[in-house]
Amino acid sequence: MRAGGGLGIGSDWRSALETALDGALAPLDGDAPNLLLVFASAGYEADYPELIRTAVATSRTTELAGCGASAVIAEEREVETEAGIAALALTLPLGGILNVRYVAADEVRGDDLAGMSSAQCHGLVVLADPFTADIATLIETLEREYSGAPIVGGLATGNPAARSTCVFHGATVVEEGAVVIGVGGTLRLRPLVSQGCEPIGEPWTVTDADQHIVRSIGGRPAYQVLLETVNKLDPETRDRLNTNLRVGLAMNEYRDEFKRGDFLIRNLVGVDPRSGAIAVAGEPRVGQTLQFQILDARAADQELRHMLLPVADASSVAALLFACNGRGKGLFGTPDHDARTVREVLGPLPLAGLFCNGEIGPVGGATFLHGYTASLGLIEEA
Repeated sequence: MRAGGGLGIGSDWRSALETALDGALAPLDGDAPNLLLVFASAGYEADYPELIRTAVATSRTTELAGCGASAVIAEEREVETEAGIAALALTLPLGGILNVRYVAADEVRGDDLAGMSSAQCHGLVVLADPFTADIATLIETLEREYSGAPIVGGLATGNPAARSTCVFHGATVVEEGAVVIGVGGTLRLRPLVSQGCEPIGEPWTVTDADQHIVRSIGGRPAYQVLLETVNKLDPETRDRLNTNLRVGLAMNEYRDEFKRGDFLIRNLVGVDPRSGAIAVAGEPRVGQTLQFQILDARAADQELRHMLLPVADASSVAALLFACNGRGKGLFGTPDHDARTVREVLGPLPLAGLFCNGEIGPVGGATFLHGYTASLGLIEEA
């Protein structure tokens, strides 16, 4: 398998596309890619149809998939303030399968959404319009149909002033639905989800909860446990909290010790000092382990490296990076953090992606839609 990544920047989409394709196609030595992934800035939206037709014709690709983006990612760059195009080109090894299917908004409960059998499928990439696609139902359908296959991806982004985005499949641009890319045969997709958090305090057992309201933890009012957790922190950690407090819900209770990566991170959306209850953007269960978390630049950097190091020696061929639009320079203070860190730890992999309105990836064996997350799909030869 061969892969290449490319990035083009500037107001002229033709020049940006030419530069991005030059970088992506160069390692293929003149062969046409079996799959070309294209992520294009919303500044080019009026020209998306011609842009995508040109990408297909120029590359001679068998399949094309992609979406619009508020900001694109390629190689070691995260282009947040300029228009740009990120491209990733892949050729298949013997026995490898890459298949692109468009899923209309009313087809998320359908069959054969990846165009391959469950036995063949070793991973799924989902690119979806957040305004029309029922993401939860689509994920549920894919998990049922392709049991055991990891799912990664992200929600397309666009002009913040417009409630619309675009997804690309073949030479077609559509303003609704989703694109599903099946990875199979002798190829596999290795998922990595970095939620950007650091556990604080100690783990507790949820003892009274109803939907998103947690009334008691460890038999005590949840708000009281939260206050004690914060008050016991050293001054430096307490100063880091600010508005960065989150709730971690353990996905596997059968552990002697909980650490980074063991929790599904959800927002703390409210507290009621009078009743002692807290509200979580999720549905904690009675008996589930809960631990408060801090999300900031330091925690996010440390957790991403913590997640990357175990796969540093893996035989990855290319990477797709779906980063929350709340990360980037706004979180880390400097540009290019996630893309640069991935390449620093894993080496000079061809890499492309975008900043998303929500990131898709597995935690504890189940797939979720996340926020403030870097969701990574590593493409490998099995």
